Amino acid sequence: MDKYRDRELEIYELRNAESDSWIKVCPERGGIVIGYGVNGKELLYLNKETFFDPSQNIRGGIPVLFPISGQLENGEYEWEGKTYRMPNHGLARVNPWKVEEVESSSDQASIVLSFNSSPSTLQSYPFEFEVVFTYILKGTSFVIQQEYRNNGTAPMPMYAGFHPYFKSQSKKLNLETNAEIYYDYNDNSYKELSGEMNMNGKAEAVVLVNTKDELRADLSDSKIVMEMEDDFRYIMLWVQEGKNFVCIEPWMARTGEFQRGDELRMIQPRESLRTSVTISGQ
Repeated sequence: MDKYRDRELEIYELRNAESDSWIKVCPERGGIVIGYGVNGKELLYLNKETFFDPSQNIRGGIPVLFPISGQLENGEYEWEGKTYRMPNHGLARVNPWKVEEVESSSDQASIVLSFNSSPSTLQSYPFEFEVVFTYILKGTSFVIQQEYRNNGTAPMPMYAGFHPYFKSQSKKLNLETNAEIYYDYNDNSYKELSGEMNMNGKAEAVVLVNTKDELRADLSDSKIVMEMEDDFRYIMLWVQEGKNFVCIEPWMARTGEFQRGDELRMIQPRESLRTSVTISGQ
């Protein structure tokens, strides 16, 4: 494990020499993973201009989405008769995280980060919480172990997720998944899912519905396997014209869930939700 500063930001780099693999983490910028490499090849896209500019949301890496994934109508939601405002994808990605522990052994390396509620977060999300992530690099696999803890006295609603940006010259990807349908936000319709997804010309995302266990994606620059606990029922796919990435995003619920309330995860007082996502690339 190496720790260094890039400009004004502190970076933790975990490495596996045998597989020539690595992950790079920046606690100050939302606990984000900004690099994931396998066999000497970087798999993640990163727009460094947005990374080094604290006034911008980072385009790239693997932003953490908590307590919501996606957007809120008019940027606000109502809870128990009061209206709150929250930025897109929640609060975790726009706040610094704390390094709790770093470990390294012959077969794996890990770093533990935490993000806690504060007077600032309570203005947008009136719940006392502690989020603890353990990023683990083992061989060529990258595990994100998660704990979402309710430290308050009332049930805490959430629907977390991740926003990985994978390098890809092409907007076409071949998928292996047990999801059979997807919802296309470009024309607001459900469609049958075949093996190939062509994202060319799609300004909005599409969402694979009822994804379970595992997804395999064959991109132009790499092959990705994503293993998820049952908590992550959806996979969002999103691209941006002229940018060499495809986002493959595991979410617990679809955008706007605070307005619907059908799939909110309710964490009881003094209890936690523990779950994980594993990414393996080549």
